[in-house]
Amino acid sequence: MEKTFIRVRSAKDIIIISLLIIAGTVLIVLPTGTAVNITGFFLIFAGLILALVLKTGYKDTETGDKYQKVEHYFQQAMNSSIASAIASKPESVDLAEEGKGNAVKLDVYYSKASGKAYLQLFEYVPYKYEPCSGVYEHDLSKVEKLIA
Repeated sequence: MEKTFIRVRSAKDIIIISLLIIAGTVLIVLPTGTAVNITGFFLIFAGLILALVLKTGYKDTETGDKYQKVEHYFQQAMNSSIASAIASKPESVDLAEEGKGNAVKLDVYYSKASGKAYLQLFEYVPYKYEPCSGVYEHDLSKVEKLIA
C-alpha cells in the first residue's frame, strides 16, 4: 500500500497564530507606553512567522483525511522485530526499548475521526531516514499503546 501524507496546518496551529496576532493588535491599539507597543509588534511578528512555518497536522493526499503523527525511535537491533510486529500485531511493539537508539524510526499516523492508523518503519541512512517497510493500515484500537 502506498500512502503519502503532507504537512498541513491543524486547528491548534490556526488558534495559536490567531491569538498571537490578536493579542499583538490589542497591545498596539491600547493607549499605553512604548514598551507595550513594542511587545505588541513582536507578538504580531511572531504570529506571522508561525503562519509561514507552523504545520503540525498531516493530510492523506488520496482521501484528504487529516491525521496526527507520533514518532518512536529504536536501536538497529529492533528493526526486524518491529517490522514483523507492525505488519500483523502492532500492539506487540515493545515500547520499553524506545529511546535507546535512533537508527530505526516508527511513524504512526492516526485519526480519531476515521478510526484508522497507518504505520511505517524507517531506517537511518546517513543524513536521512529511508523507508524499510511498507505502510500498514490498522484500526485505531490496535495502536492505542503507540499513540498514548
